[in-house]
Amino acid sequence: MRVAFSVDQLWFAAPGGIGTYVRELAPALEAADPSLELVRFASRWDGPAPDGSDGVVEVPATIGSLYPRWALTGRPALPEPLGSCDVVHATNPAAVPPPVAGQGLVVTVHDLAFDRFPRAFPPRWRWLYRAGLRAAIRRAHVLVVPSHATAGDLRAHGAPAERIHVTPLAAALPEGHADVAGVLARLRIEGPYVVCPATIEPRKNQVRLIRAYRQVAPDVPHALVLAGPDGWGIGEVDAEIARPGPGRIVRTGPLEAGDLDAVYRGADLVAYVSLYEGFGLPIVEAMGRGVAVLASTTAAVAETAGDAALLVDADDVAAIADGLARLLGDPVLRGDLVEKGRARAAGYTWSATARATLDAYREAEERART
Repeated sequence: MRVAFSVDQLWFAAPGGIGTYVRELAPALEAADPSLELVRFASRWDGPAPDGSDGVVEVPATIGSLYPRWALTGRPALPEPLGSCDVVHATNPAAVPPPVAGQGLVVTVHDLAFDRFPRAFPPRWRWLYRAGLRAAIRRAHVLVVPSHATAGDLRAHGAPAERIHVTPLAAALPEGHADVAGVLARLRIEGPYVVCPATIEPRKNQVRLIRAYRQVAPDVPHALVLAGPDGWGIGEVDAEIARPGPGRIVRTGPLEAGDLDAVYRGADLVAYVSLYEGFGLPIVEAMGRGVAVLASTTAAVAETAGDAALLVDADDVAAIADGLARLLGDPVLRGDLVEKGRARAAGYTWSATARATLDAYREAEERART
């Protein structure tokens, strides 16, 4: 099988979760099926090419003209050698190329955050994602999603259930060996601490987490570490931190992979009480490192965590505070969750994601030929 595989996201200044998906999935696919020929392609970029871009087929148009034309008109067609591939895999739902007759189209829809939290996206990208989603639902032979929760979101938008494949993701943050104490000292983090590994933005729910933490701070020695880059709406978080209150709150800003790994490993607890996700990758990263997790009952987050985390209502500050108090005050409960978490994290692998994606390719190929 020959598959045209979109790698545009690797050129972005901030590749984000889709970039991680592209970077991790491609080699996993090739390892899972050595007979697979993966033909990587990207739109035209004027800037420097990223590492590993050798052999990438260029579609001779920029994102600004290509994505909206694909969504609205289904043109232009992909150039050779992409047009002769058996399957096209659009790894970003904003960019849905038109398949030729007999060619399968697979589109990965990571989440519908652009619909649930539109203010988090610049207007142009919000429009591109919405138009791309409509095109994907009309044209794709198979829609790939990372969770049953996202599958439900797609069905609510009119996607046929029989065309949706759930292919969970896996941890992509390498497990490092940096000295934890040294990293924490450089970042000015004094233990013990609870860490929230997430971009600072309203969807990640840091304001409620801070309020909940301050309710329990007088009774625990732990700091709260917000480990992640600035997103949108950071003023609300900064204002909440500036309010008088007990406890110690640290904002690290963006972290290199090795530093984030060390911050995970040094934590007593990971708190991930996001309001909306398509999967919940930080949960898997924490569990794989033997750290107990407090997570939200948000559908995709709870699905990822299973029974290996303590789940709380993300909208309820008192419930989050109670969860923090329970876990920080009960080492036996934390230990039980650590044991369950390691076992659950072991089930999320890129090889499993690749095998499920290959199944999606085969089904798309079959649908395109019938």
